Amino acid sequence: MSFNLMNIGTSGIRASSELLQTTGKNISNLNTKGYIRERTEHTTMVGNQVGRGETVRLINEFAQKQLNRDISNKTYYEQFVTEASRVDTLFAEDSNSLNKSINSLFNNLQEAMNQPSSRVTRSLFLTDAENLTEQMDRLSGIVFDQGNIVNQQLDLFADEANNLIQKISDLNGQVTSLNTPSGTNASSSVLNERDQAISDLAELVDLETLDGPNGEKLVFLGSGQALVMENGTFNAFSLAGDPDPNVRELKLDVRDGQAVALDVNSSTLKGKVGGLLAFRDEILHPAQNQLGQIGIALADAFNEQNKKGMDLDGNLGGDLFTIPSVTGFPYSTNNIGSSAVVTATLEAGKGSEIPATDFKVTMGAGTAVTVVPVDSKGNEIGTPSAGTITLPGPSNIVFTDPDTFGLEISITGTASQDDSFLVKLNATAAGNIELATDRPEHLALASPIRTKTDADNIGSANISVGTVSNTGAGSNFTAAPTPSLTNGDMTIEKTLNANEYTISDGVNSVTFVAASPTENMLSLAGPPFDTYGFDFNIEGTPQPGDKFDLEFNTGGFDDNRNGLELSKLQSSELVRENVITTTTADNLQTFNEAYAGLVTDVGVVANQAKTNGTAFEALAAQSEAWFESMSGVNLDEEAANLLRFQQSYSASAQIITTARTIFDTLLSATR
Repeated sequence: MSFNLMNIGTSGIRASSELLQTTGKNISNLNTKGYIRERTEHTTMVGNQVGRGETVRLINEFAQKQLNRDISNKTYYEQFVTEASRVDTLFAEDSNSLNKSINSLFNNLQEAMNQPSSRVTRSLFLTDAENLTEQMDRLSGIVFDQGNIVNQQLDLFADEANNLIQKISDLNGQVTSLNTPSGTNASSSVLNERDQAISDLAELVDLETLDGPNGEKLVFLGSGQALVMENGTFNAFSLAGDPDPNVRELKLDVRDGQAVALDVNSSTLKGKVGGLLAFRDEILHPAQNQLGQIGIALADAFNEQNKKGMDLDGNLGGDLFTIPSVTGFPYSTNNIGSSAVVTATLEAGKGSEIPATDFKVTMGAGTAVTVVPVDSKGNEIGTPSAGTITLPGPSNIVFTDPDTFGLEISITGTASQDDSFLVKLNATAAGNIELATDRPEHLALASPIRTKTDADNIGSANISVGTVSNTGAGSNFTAAPTPSLTNGDMTIEKTLNANEYTISDGVNSVTFVAASPTENMLSLAGPPFDTYGFDFNIEGTPQPGDKFDLEFNTGGFDDNRNGLELSKLQSSELVRENVITTTTADNLQTFNEAYAGLVTDVGVVANQAKTNGTAFEALAAQSEAWFESMSGVNLDEEAANLLRFQQSYSASAQIITTARTIFDTLLSATR
């Protein structure tokens, strides 16, 4: 009996000691990151004695995987909101409002129109124009700087992810070496360290885990690509921009001998890395393209209308702004022997046709070439426009498709079939639009033509002031050295026949019939007058012999007719809204509407991300509470266990004392 009591007491002390050790370890690791609570479990031996204890980690793998997924979603939105809030604040700030500068520009244009011969009011307009270009440059520069910050953070996160992937692979090796056939298991500290590394990796990217042989953990991206594989092999993240080196794309470098890196689908990537890429693709690049689009459309509209006027020097108007050209980025898949260089700018007068996108130029068979808009992720939008080109260049694309997207594209050198180039005109335009002149006299407020009704006319008809549509190539204007009408002054005379007129100048004369209403007389007259670049109406009822004159507006500096046309640009819809449209759709908006839409788009996306982030933060907190309820250390519970196991230890010691007393009594009885 004493022998049994002694064994029972000894095994009880041993078991209680093990339980106390486990409880003490749990309590001491209360604040240790990644520590998983442990529990020691004992089996019953023959004779109901306590057997050897086994210490196990209390972990619910399903709860752990759910927590990792929720962590990835949470950090995705945290990163997205952090980045998006800065840009949202930037565009929402009143002092940064492009609309404020645009409105000020047109207000000063109105002042110049009120005093068209004043250099002072023209100077104020030119100062505002310069301020506008500087503000676009400042906004574009801030957005561009945000892109650099994104690249820097991507570099850091990729390095951090690679270190964690390497660490998980190394810990897998330790687990495999410790899990021996003889029954030795990896220590809980190694397993905890590996689980924590996986959790840290989940903050960076969305991932899934599978159990491998000998206790290994195989790690995959949520999109399926392998990160950590069996036998210590793993893939690592790399960042490369194709074709634009400044736009980093995430790839997996395969370490088992394959030469081709795996593409990572950034649209399904979560975590901090996914949040950065989503911010760049959904806010940063679209905002920069929209800024550039607005700047290009505004600059082109002012240039084209200013060319239709006469400046304070008496010359035909010229460009007020310079619109930049860009060089296309060749794709890495292009033929090695290709020497082609693609340059692009806006075709003059087509600022309202350019969408807020990048463009992909692809060489086809023979002279064929296609141009298609692409979004920030490189996906094609809509139907490519077809064209032809002569190579080797230099040569401009001659579009056969009606939609040229407003582009003027030149290719030099030799290109191979299927070579592609990425054109990013909008992305850099806002920071590179400049004033084309520093002379206020170059603001063309006057119209280059003037009309008059002959004082001897007996009818009630008058000639309108006329409208100008073109002063450049193919028109009837001579720009230099002395601006004039190329073919001289024009005379319009009503003949004896009903609705019949004769138009003549120093070179041409045409008699034609113009039924009421007599609008756009030169168009009604036909060639060559319909290509002169201006037109007019006859208003009222003329009598036979009535004459009307049209001449160059020499000395007409108090004229503000072209200024009125310039002022109309503020309310004109000149900014393209969508790539895909129909012939009946309203696909244009004003400058103010376009910028307001940009600010609204950024704000809406940022607020949606905040809402989603709040939801996923709550889910992550719920998953963490669920996981901690099983695997986390509860100090109250451990304190209770400590008291319980102390009492158990004392009771087992008392059993040994009792057994000894009984044994001593038995010895005394035999003496």
